[in-house]
Amino acid sequence: MSIAIAQARHIFGLRPGVSGAICYHDEQTIVYASGANCILYNTDQKVQKFIPGTDKSQGITALAVSPNRRYVAIAEKSEKPTITIYDLHSLRKKKVLTSPDVTSDEYVSLAFSPDSKYLVAQGGKKDWILLYWTWEKSKVMATAKTSNPLNTAEVYQVSFNPQDNTQLCVIGNGIFKHFRYSEGNLKPFNFMKMEAQNYLCHAWVSEERVVVGTSTGHLLLFEAGELKSEFVLAEKKDEKTEEGIVSVPVQVTAIVAYSKGYACACGPGTVHLFEKTDDKDSFKKAREIKIPPDNNSADPTKAQQQIIKCLTVSPSEEILVASTDCNQLFYLTLSSADLGKGDQATFEVLAQSFHHGQILGLDVCIRKPLIATSSMDRSVRIWNYETCNLELYKEFAEEAYGIALHPSGLYILVGFSDKLRLMNLLIDDIRTFKEFTVRGCKECAFSNGGHLFAAVHGNVIQIYSTTTFENVSNLKGHNGKVRSIIWSSDDSKLVSCGVDGAVYEWEPCTGKRLSECVLKSCSFTGVAVTPDGKTTFAVGSDKTLKEIADSQILRAVTSGEMTLSNLALSRSGRMLFTGTVRGTLWSMKFPLTTPGEWQEYQGHSLAITKMKITFDDQYLITVSEDSTIILWKIQDKEGRGLKRDKEVGWAEEILITKTDLEEKNSMMAELKTRVEELKMENEYQLRLKDMNYNEKMKELTEKFIQEMESLKTKNQVLKTDKDKEEAKHEEEMSELMEKHAKEMQDLESANNQKLMLEYEKFQEQQAKMMKMQEDYERQLTEMDESKQHSLEELTEYYETKLQEMTSRLEQAKDEASQLTREYEETKHQIEEDADREILDIKNKYERRLRDEKEANMRLKGESGIMKKKFTSLQKEIDDHKEEIKKLNAETNKLNNIIRNLEKDIQGLKKEIQERDDTIQDKEKRIYDLKKKNQELEKFKFVLDYKIKELKKQIEPRENDIKMMKEQIQEMESELERFHKQNTQLELNITELRQKLKATDKEMHQERQRVRDVEAIVRRFKTDLHNCVGYIQDPKMLKESIKALYQKHVQEDITESASVDADIQKEYSRQREHLERSVASLRKKLEKDSEIHKADNVRIMQENVSLIKEINDLRRELKLARTSIHDLEAVLGLHSTNNKKADTATLAQLTAKNPSAMMERDLAEKNKVIEMQRYEISRLRSEATNFESGSRPPSGTKLLPIQSSA
Repeated sequence: MSIAIAQARHIFGLRPGVSGAICYHDEQTIVYASGANCILYNTDQKVQKFIPGTDKSQGITALAVSPNRRYVAIAEKSEKPTITIYDLHSLRKKKVLTSPDVTSDEYVSLAFSPDSKYLVAQGGKKDWILLYWTWEKSKVMATAKTSNPLNTAEVYQVSFNPQDNTQLCVIGNGIFKHFRYSEGNLKPFNFMKMEAQNYLCHAWVSEERVVVGTSTGHLLLFEAGELKSEFVLAEKKDEKTEEGIVSVPVQVTAIVAYSKGYACACGPGTVHLFEKTDDKDSFKKAREIKIPPDNNSADPTKAQQQIIKCLTVSPSEEILVASTDCNQLFYLTLSSADLGKGDQATFEVLAQSFHHGQILGLDVCIRKPLIATSSMDRSVRIWNYETCNLELYKEFAEEAYGIALHPSGLYILVGFSDKLRLMNLLIDDIRTFKEFTVRGCKECAFSNGGHLFAAVHGNVIQIYSTTTFENVSNLKGHNGKVRSIIWSSDDSKLVSCGVDGAVYEWEPCTGKRLSECVLKSCSFTGVAVTPDGKTTFAVGSDKTLKEIADSQILRAVTSGEMTLSNLALSRSGRMLFTGTVRGTLWSMKFPLTTPGEWQEYQGHSLAITKMKITFDDQYLITVSEDSTIILWKIQDKEGRGLKRDKEVGWAEEILITKTDLEEKNSMMAELKTRVEELKMENEYQLRLKDMNYNEKMKELTEKFIQEMESLKTKNQVLKTDKDKEEAKHEEEMSELMEKHAKEMQDLESANNQKLMLEYEKFQEQQAKMMKMQEDYERQLTEMDESKQHSLEELTEYYETKLQEMTSRLEQAKDEASQLTREYEETKHQIEEDADREILDIKNKYERRLRDEKEANMRLKGESGIMKKKFTSLQKEIDDHKEEIKKLNAETNKLNNIIRNLEKDIQGLKKEIQERDDTIQDKEKRIYDLKKKNQELEKFKFVLDYKIKELKKQIEPRENDIKMMKEQIQEMESELERFHKQNTQLELNITELRQKLKATDKEMHQERQRVRDVEAIVRRFKTDLHNCVGYIQDPKMLKESIKALYQKHVQEDITESASVDADIQKEYSRQREHLERSVASLRKKLEKDSEIHKADNVRIMQENVSLIKEINDLRRELKLARTSIHDLEAVLGLHSTNNKKADTATLAQLTAKNPSAMMERDLAEKNKVIEMQRYEISRLRSEATNFESGSRPPSGTKLLPIQSSA
């Protein structure tokens, strides 16, 4: 006991009346509603995926796919309408949206916002409420009523502005409104300023513009609520009615916008394409596309009268898809429509043509994978359930009710309103070959053997022979219409049920009733029989499934509140399925139990009318009043089922009439003769072309030979010129190299000599300076001693007079000593900092100088750099001379200072007498010292600012250096690439020359061989002519022939042939050896060039790094010079004026306060100054020696950075 599993495999059909009926998921997948399902159909692979409807749903009313193609919103009709959001990739349910604000039972339109985060839904009748959702949070952000105040006007469509999440457009009968979402409300704006019309559809063509279609065939282009333009597509069309021909207005039923413009459906089976004009603000009609006529219909033009209800464009805007009111899908490739603008474009059927009326008949073939269906749309269709294709269909003038398919798949029985017709299924047509006077036959069935068929005529079941067409028997007993008949598996029984509540078992051949079960309270609609024919199952209007055996109801399984409309039992007898009036499929637990158990599957949206299981129990086919056909894949719970014998396979026979076959044969014969004629004509044309081409080839060959000769001579001339130029170049290069080496040696020796002379001069000047310093120091000590002696005498002389002013003098001295200590401390700190910095710089540069001296010994050589460095050295020597002159001037100044000091000593003797003046002078001096201290602080601030400015100037120069280095590297890589290309081209030229030489040699050999052969042939012709003179004399003729043979056939031909072969073989071997040698040499050359390239790159990188280090050292030297210059300025040793001021200050100090301590301080300061000058001169000499170094040559000569002292 188990419940079988059913899974939808394919659905044929389209649900009508759905807003947004077709949408694109991706370039190959369209989304549409069929039955109670939403289908994702891949147009390339012809496969379907399914999103089933929800329970208790009354069908899908609206669809919308998000702009990012990830989600689909499905609105379903029910007591409380719902919107379900699915993920299109995983087909999983994301959200279910319901709202108590909606009192209607359906949503008429859905739309996603441009960013796919919001969803707007338009409710249906009564209230016409518009809902603005944040669907990911299942939250209603705002609501608004969109109809007129009385809620009588219908609303058809709602949409978002494609650029704005907050702007909506709603249209309906007399309704054209814009809403903007703001602060939790939907506020109307851009009110229409014209008379209201019945607006049926609309689309946004830009951020501000909306094109709207009306029920009168007008297209209106609105911008901000104002009518910008109006286009009349069609006024009226004539329709035939019972009252005659009536003019009916043509409606614009669908609009879709895309980047080039928009497409709109107006009139029967017509789509108009509009494109943007050059000014981009208006549109013009480009062309029309029509639905093609249906040649399989009794009225081919009927298909062209379909009304297109929905349009959509693929994401790449390549394909336009349309759905019609007859449940058909059509498509058009827009690129092909653009290409053929002069022709009338027509749609093509997408997938298959579907039924658009209630399907009443269904049957399955045994020998072929075919399904036959008949419908109220007057069509009969043959489907292949293996390939899921429509094999054959035809529309008739009358409605087709019941249908039966012969087990062989070659015949079909169709009950029309006037007659029952037996038809042949031809290769491309369905043709009647026998008619029976059975009117309105809604139930008919072939026996499993195919030799009989049963047809219901009112209350009577008539049995006919398929071969003789005789009425074998009539089964009478039903008091009402017979709703279902079925043959047992062995054709021994026929079971029927009817609206009279009777289920009968018949013996077809005799017409005898075998058993009966009558339940007048139930109107039976479907019946099934087990494979052994012992048990019958029936369903009807009493909402139960009955199991009948031996005229007794063994079991009645109630279905609750659901009415079962039909049922089907598998051939294996292990699976039982029932259909309901709501369109769902029930898989019953079999054998039946009380109470019953079943599994429900969502399928159709209306009642299932017929159900059949294929002969191999693999598929279940259900048809419904909603005009859809669903193919279910079925298996029992254990996965068991009948295994089809693959060796037997399906029957491949088809029917074709004799006349059709003769026509096709005659057409084939004509085509064959035509092919033969074309073949002969083509051969003739080919021969003519071959002759022309041979002549052209001969001309080209001669021309080529002449050009080769000319090129050969030209090549020889160029080769000799090249050899001469190479020899000349080598001589010039050797001369230049020798000259360059000699000049470099001369320059180097001259520079070394000059440097040595300058260094000796510098040493002499330095010794003189030391000697002068010692003399000055000795003189100063002598002067100090004399000054001390005189001061002691003066002190003793004025000691008595000084006692009176002792207190005041001590006070002044205390103040002066305090200021002096402060000044000395400040000066001492500055000197210590300066000494420390000078020592650090000295040590640092000594280390770097040692390293760079060793490096620079290897980097000598570039003549241009040496010249520039020589000029810089000459400039340095001049600077040194100027400094010596300055030192001489300073010496003279010091002498003047000594003389001034002597004068000051005399002045001091006079000033001692004037005590008051002395005190005032001391106060003034204290004030001057404070002022001097302030000036030093200001100078320090200025120096800090200058240091910052210099740093700012250094950064852009470093960036420039970096950019220039990158440019140099790019140029070197480009040069390297050019060298590589030139090398490759030279190799190619060498190879081509070798090939040309070999070809030339072969050509000369062939010419010699041809001349030899021609000479032999001439001699042979002459000898043969002489032999012919003996034609009348057989004996002489024989002798002459022998002589001819002995003369011309002197050696064995095979030997010569073999010798020629050996020569050819040896030649080819030698040629292969030479080619291999050339290839190996070429590889070796490439390898050597790569190694050479790597070495060049490495040397270049080393040169760049060395240049960088030299530039850094120059920059640091420049900074050191600036810092030394700043220190000199701080210490007052740079400016002549400052020196004079300092000496004057010192003179005043010593004159006014002739103390031994001040004199010692003065001597110490002078010593420090001299030491610093000596250190500066030494650093300058070392820097000069450092800059005089050189480095090995590199690929390019870089200009040295000019250092500014």
